[in-house]
Amino acid sequence: MSTYFTDKSLKFLRSLARHNERAWFLAHKDDYEAHVRAPFQRLLDDLRGPLAEVSIHFRSDSRKVGGSMFRIQRDTRFASDKAPYKQWQGARLYHERCREVPAPSFYLHLQPGGSFFGGGIWHPDTPVQRRIRQFIFDNPGGWKAAAHAPAFRRRFDLDSDEMLVRPPRGFPADFEFIDDLRHRNFVAWRPIDDGVMLGPRLLATLQKDLQALAPFMDYLCASLDLEF
Repeated sequence: MSTYFTDKSLKFLRSLARHNERAWFLAHKDDYEAHVRAPFQRLLDDLRGPLAEVSIHFRSDSRKVGGSMFRIQRDTRFASDKAPYKQWQGARLYHERCREVPAPSFYLHLQPGGSFFGGGIWHPDTPVQRRIRQFIFDNPGGWKAAAHAPAFRRRFDLDSDEMLVRPPRGFPADFEFIDDLRHRNFVAWRPIDDGVMLGPRLLATLQKDLQALAPFMDYLCASLDLEF
């Protein structure tokens, strides 16, 4: 078993949170490359096999540009917060068709005290939301198995940060999963503590997470007519 991230990875991100300035980042860019980006790239390479065992239609791409990792630079053009850098590093394991159509992704987030792993579709536009909600209504048994199986819910939570105040129109109030239709994001996730992120069992843990998330992701793919 190999490790990827170290105390230096989290130290860099904590320092970046305190010194979120371009001059500081450029002066410490070698630390970012050595302790955050490079180990994340190694992990993405090593996740290819476990991901392929779950689905051959998702990609774990370690390229610096155009791959799975998000830029650490923030897009501040329309943001009130003008801090130039994120205080975390994230990467998505994306569907092969994500550049053509809306598609769910797996996601890994590295942040001191706030790391997590999850999967789903984040901030879909309104037609995609409607499509998923209608699919849940039309296929409640599959949704129950994918999103409410006891073993699944012991491991993952459904994201509830952004929900409609009331259920969307057009669905009966007594529908078994009426509250689930209030979700704006269809995402399941779980926190990963710093010890796991820095330890030798990170890859094995993520392999189990991928397998456990597979039915949920399969269901979302089916709702959008995507292969899983």
